[in-house]
Amino acid sequence: MSGAFFVSETGRLPQRGRNSSKEETVMKKRILSAVLAAATALTMMACGSSADTSSTASSTADSTGAAATKETAAAGDTIKLGTIAPKTGSLASFGIAATNGANLAVKEINEAGGINGAQIEVTNTDDQSDPTECLNAFNSLVSDGVGLVVGSVTSGCTSAVTGAANEEQVVMITPSATADSITTEDDYIFRACYADSFQGAIAAAYAKQSGYTSVGVVYCAADTYSKGLYDSFSAACEKYGVSVDAVESTASMDVQDYTNQFASMVKAGVDLVYCPYYYDVIGPYLVTQARAAGYDGIIMGADGYDGAADYTVEGADLTAFNDVYWTNHFDPADDSEVVQNFVKAYEDAYGETPISFAALAYDCVYMYKDAIERAGSADPAAVRDALADTSVTYNCVTGTFSLDESGTPQKGASIIAFTSEGSSVTTKLVDVVSSLPEE
Repeated sequence: MSGAFFVSETGRLPQRGRNSSKEETVMKKRILSAVLAAATALTMMACGSSADTSSTASSTADSTGAAATKETAAAGDTIKLGTIAPKTGSLASFGIAATNGANLAVKEINEAGGINGAQIEVTNTDDQSDPTECLNAFNSLVSDGVGLVVGSVTSGCTSAVTGAANEEQVVMITPSATADSITTEDDYIFRACYADSFQGAIAAAYAKQSGYTSVGVVYCAADTYSKGLYDSFSAACEKYGVSVDAVESTASMDVQDYTNQFASMVKAGVDLVYCPYYYDVIGPYLVTQARAAGYDGIIMGADGYDGAADYTVEGADLTAFNDVYWTNHFDPADDSEVVQNFVKAYEDAYGETPISFAALAYDCVYMYKDAIERAGSADPAAVRDALADTSVTYNCVTGTFSLDESGTPQKGASIIAFTSEGSSVTTKLVDVVSSLPEE
């Protein structure tokens, strides 16, 4: 894929390395001889900011109700931090990775002396990828005096608690809830990921650049994430002159049969099908069923594909995953020092290569560290004001970025491809996107 349409700007994302498979990356990391302590010392630089850390942000609101129990959130030389993620259920891979990433950052910070001399006390909760359970998890954290939260992971769950977080004056940084609506109305909500309006448009621009004039979409109309990406992709296709000639939907995100949807794509003769689903259906069902239905064109998705290569069905024809592309927040094969320090530390701690959800949650904790240091306080209102400073530049694992007025990073994305010779599925970097074409 050429770079004619996409602009890669120095300082917007770290320089990516050459294409390499996940298998090759893991093997290279395992032969490193540096001990975890050395990696920890280096990764402490992973997400600092270029702002003047001597400045402080003032609190503009008095805490009342549940917020009053939080006070500075650092009583007894501890800073209370909570995480909300689906550690069980169909999306447990995402939730466990996010929790691990956050815990790794907390461990590093505490071992280096904490934040302003205070240690972080983390409470991890499980929302089971269910909005009701997410609200329950949030309420349990609030009742425990937590005023700073990393979570949740999915857009559907996160959107269920943003109103409550704003009302309770609890700061939330979601690592991976990409729906545009997440940060548009709630003053205490921020994120470490880009938004779907950018992510969906990348796929449309890729179709335009690659010469695909007729595309289709298979999505879930009932899901916030999938519907948001469909809307973004469709609007961008219209802008770039790409015709959406076939649209099929499913009743839920966990449907296990996509044969009819792809039979319609074959009938329509489309060149590319955009399928915004999660890894738990991409790996075992959607891709192989699309090929079995006779569709041999491009399948493209979003960050929900991360980890799908580990969820394929034994005995399946894995060459079906060739010509499957997706957008993501980082590439673990990126040869930049900050990425490789994080990957090494994560592999040493958990025995596996991190997916993007781990990197994003890791970044969330360091964003909190930076905001607390600049605010001179862990009080949620002061931290909120520090995070709302759009002049701050964060230097993180998933990129170098500032937050816009909505609390969303202004940063780029990676385009990743699956590749298979038949016995396994690996990944390779295709391109790095820092901005979208005008037309």
